[in-house]
Amino acid sequence: MGVWRAWKTVALLAWAAVLSACSASGAAPGGATVGDRPIRATATTGMIADLVRRVGGDRVEVTALMRPGVDPHLYKASQGDLRRLERADVVFYNGLYLEGKMEKILESLGRRKAVVAVTRDIGPDRLLRVQGIGDKAQYDPHVWFDVRLWMIALDTVREELTRLDPAHADVYRRNAEAYRAELEALDRYARLRIASVPKERRVLVTAHDAFQYFGRAYDIEVRGLQGVSTAAETGTKDVTDLRDMLVRRGIKAVFVETSVPEDRIRAVIEGAAELGHRVVLGGSLYSDSTGPEGTPEGTYVGMFRHNVDAIVDALK
Repeated sequence: MGVWRAWKTVALLAWAAVLSACSASGAAPGGATVGDRPIRATATTGMIADLVRRVGGDRVEVTALMRPGVDPHLYKASQGDLRRLERADVVFYNGLYLEGKMEKILESLGRRKAVVAVTRDIGPDRLLRVQGIGDKAQYDPHVWFDVRLWMIALDTVREELTRLDPAHADVYRRNAEAYRAELEALDRYARLRIASVPKERRVLVTAHDAFQYFGRAYDIEVRGLQGVSTAAETGTKDVTDLRDMLVRRGIKAVFVETSVPEDRIRAVIEGAAELGHRVVLGGSLYSDSTGPEGTPEGTYVGMFRHNVDAIVDALK
């Protein structure tokens, strides 16, 4: 009898270990995935959460860590965020150091469950390289401002959801195809609208350098007061140099961003005014965050269209 009890105890411990391992990986015992229940997905930014919702539909419960207007470059995970990350079957994040202060947390979590950078399948030849530390290549993370690059992220999300839930692969494929059609229409809309602005007026001046992919894709010159990360310091020379460029080229509109304080760009406007050149705020753009939930700007497509319209209306 003692032998039987000992064997039973060992078996139960082994089964508990299997359950624990499956819970960490998002899989169930026996090689199955999430089964009939929806996938629990956590996304870092609003843009990524919206993308996962569009592909996943009713099959995925999506939680976004960062609220509208939050700067991902400076974001620090709370205890509540850590619990949401632990509970998720899969975590989607941007990568390319957008979530700078969270990178180590995500890397550690990736050893135990599916943690996916939506930019992973965008080849280096399509990324914009920026000044890094030492010899290590570093790239601009703001890829969502080129709709065609965001379509690659769409494929990555579809692939991962299908891997976790292969029984509903057709659902994810149909949702992805429908959303791709919307993105293709959005890309055409942006190209037509930006092309309506005379070439010499196509200069987009913003608080930080988040729009280089947008400029490359839609043929508009982009100048940012700050670097690609808002964690970088802005000095007096940065303000002076941008002010002088505005005066020299007669540029009359600049833009603020919903996730960056206005005082940085207002200093440039005031400096130009002291030199007799009037510059106005062309509007507020969504850069590292979508708009409020429940509004058109709370979605990726709505946010992108808002930016295009604001830029064109101001520059024309």
